[in-house]
Amino acid sequence: MSEEKITPVTEKYDENSIQVLEGLEAVRKRPGMYIGSTGERGLHHLVYEIVDNSIDEALAGYCDKITVELLDDGVVRVSDNGRGIPVGIHPKMGIPTVSVVFTVLHAGGKFGGSGYKVSGGLHGVGASVVNALSSWLEVEVMDGKHIYHQRYELGAVKEDLKIVGDTDKTGTIVTFKPDPTIFTDTTKYDYSTLLTRLREQAFLNAGIRIVLKDLREDETIVNGGEDDLCYEGGIKSYVEYILEGSKKEKLNNEVIYVSGSDGDSVAEMAFLWCTGYDSKIVSFANTVHTVDGGTHESGFKSSLLRVVNKYARAFKKLKEADNNLKGEDVNEGLIAVISVKLTDAQFESQTKAKLGNTSISSLVSSLMGDKFYQYLEEHPDEANIIINKSIASSNAREAAQKARDLQRNKSGVGTKSRMPEKLTDCISNDPTKTEIFIVEGDSAGGSAVEGRNSTYQAILPLWGKMLNVEKAREDKVYGNDKLTPVIVALGTGIAEHFDIEKLRYDKIVIMADADVDGSHIRTLLLTFFFRYMPKLIETGHIYLAQPPLYRISKGKQHYDAFTDEEKAEYIEKLGGGADVQRYKGLGEMNPEQLWETTLDPETRTMLRVTMADAALADETFTILMGEEVEPRRKFIEENAIYATDLDI
Repeated sequence: MSEEKITPVTEKYDENSIQVLEGLEAVRKRPGMYIGSTGERGLHHLVYEIVDNSIDEALAGYCDKITVELLDDGVVRVSDNGRGIPVGIHPKMGIPTVSVVFTVLHAGGKFGGSGYKVSGGLHGVGASVVNALSSWLEVEVMDGKHIYHQRYELGAVKEDLKIVGDTDKTGTIVTFKPDPTIFTDTTKYDYSTLLTRLREQAFLNAGIRIVLKDLREDETIVNGGEDDLCYEGGIKSYVEYILEGSKKEKLNNEVIYVSGSDGDSVAEMAFLWCTGYDSKIVSFANTVHTVDGGTHESGFKSSLLRVVNKYARAFKKLKEADNNLKGEDVNEGLIAVISVKLTDAQFESQTKAKLGNTSISSLVSSLMGDKFYQYLEEHPDEANIIINKSIASSNAREAAQKARDLQRNKSGVGTKSRMPEKLTDCISNDPTKTEIFIVEGDSAGGSAVEGRNSTYQAILPLWGKMLNVEKAREDKVYGNDKLTPVIVALGTGIAEHFDIEKLRYDKIVIMADADVDGSHIRTLLLTFFFRYMPKLIETGHIYLAQPPLYRISKGKQHYDAFTDEEKAEYIEKLGGGADVQRYKGLGEMNPEQLWETTLDPETRTMLRVTMADAALADETFTILMGEEVEPRRKFIEENAIYATDLDI
């Protein structure tokens, strides 16, 4: 199958291509309306807006290289070899057109249709918003004859547009410094965050070269170096990249690719199935990542399901008495990238989280209905792999439902009277004030029960080997006698049945020994929460208790030390003859010690588990807990030098 190509726009691109809608006064007052937030996410969004303008030039066929450079003091420089922003006097505004683009909200070449055929920067606010939220911004335009320069400060023109040199090149260079009075948290860019976004753009625009350079000398920043991104395979290469990062094995021999067009709208889908249980579907509209999906993604999912069921029926893979496969069955192990390009993209907001065009859903469904079905007919071995995996997933789903129903009948999920046998619950019924400690072993559990505040603290001991959910489907999770008490006690259900409104405790604290076995327990539980209850992590409900390693005492004085450095400090503080007790486990602490060091909100130390880098956590969990031995061996070899406090 051949990939669809977007031909260059032939209409003239000059000062008449830019239409003005309104002014830009509100941006500095309400920046969140335009970039989502004034935190780290909004800071990076500034770069995306400028890069999106360069990508628009690439979509129109006039740009094949974009360079992003990180400079000291939060300054960013974005350059491209496109046509260059028009510099002629705007017919309506009476000022240089480039000044209109950077100082007037809703001014761009994307409204009248003559400047761009398709565009990610739909609203025409990108350049002006970046300017408004920057301490200063400078733009250089090369039109093949001259180099033009203009400077702005806090969104206003500081210097008139002027010619500063001659050139035979074309393109635009935008350099800006985010305003620290707007971005009060930080103005330091994270290289890996930008790299992820720019790599996406390189995948989505096959053959276009995007270069990211970190030229900062700030010693407080980890320098990212340089990455040169260019992928001739487009979104097919993207699927292979996601597969490689998942550490799973592919089931298809090749990435399936479906594409086509309807007028000015173009859709392409690349996908395959792997040995994992999770699905990874990534969608884009005009190269903008639609993180909340939209009509293109829903059209893909529904048509994929329809085609697989149609083929399974036609070729007797599903018997007449069998129920149709469901979306979750077909999506198990699926890795897919969906990219659509259309002239009038309708997004929910300037941050473009969700696409709303209904016509694109029809295009995607039509292409999948014809071309994917044809692919299955022409590749019966591949079709059998897909159908068999989907049927296996369906069987597991039905088994999981039976296990849920059985467990619900046994335990009465959500009721006080039928909680797990090992659970020592708290008195309070207020889920905003209670906390549950998931404790390793009965011995530590007994001390915790005696030492806790019974009004609001519940204790659930776990013992024995826990299920590694990285290698198990949902039915095995519900049938596991170590995880079922956790599920029942929390009350939320898991996976697609998860409901955070039913959560019975505000804080869920994993309390395990500070040794290798304890680390294993923590990893298994975190894997479970990450895979089946990620909302608990996202909303900040999961914590790790930090019990001390040592008690240093002399006479009636004592200190608890959490590190070897603290131990040495307290020994010196108490002078000679201090007694050092090494806590081998939580079970060695008496109830009073456990309360004072680990349970008491006034004195304890706990770490909140976050989703700040979910992608990295996902990869690490897969390496450590997955089926593949070689990636785990390599990870251990590379990280063994960082291991400390081993209890051997």
